[in-house]
Amino acid sequence: MSEPMTPDAIPQEIVAALIAVRERAYAPYSRHPVGALVIGESGRRYAGANVEVVHYKGICAEASAIAALASAGERQLREVWVIGPGRHLCTPCGDCRQRIREFATPETRIRVVDAEGRLLKEYDMEALLPDSFGPENLSHEALHD
Repeated sequence: MSEPMTPDAIPQEIVAALIAVRERAYAPYSRHPVGALVIGESGRRYAGANVEVVHYKGICAEASAIAALASAGERQLREVWVIGPGRHLCTPCGDCRQRIREFATPETRIRVVDAEGRLLKEYDMEALLPDSFGPENLSHEALHD
């Protein structure tokens, strides 16, 4: 397991990518733009922004980034980065926590930064979604335990 990242150790290219994708968010109803950047097992980066629609059922930034990762053929997350519009924690919603869980490993790190890109909090999957339900819960063996 990797050591927690210190706020001053965040690569500036990640901060720049997060701010740029957050600025491209389409959030006319909530006015709460969010950006996400995920890093796959290959080391490639995939960015996503929240996209709202008038009936309030849009797509979250994390879901957008994970969809890009999966669409590229990757199936494992090394890191997940989330940036909101303010100084407060903008953590993944419940749906996105489950989406992250689908592609996470115990080593996956989820990091939330403030609007300027300063690290606010870092999670592993167990801390983000304790006692989670995952693909292994659907195995034949699990059904008969």
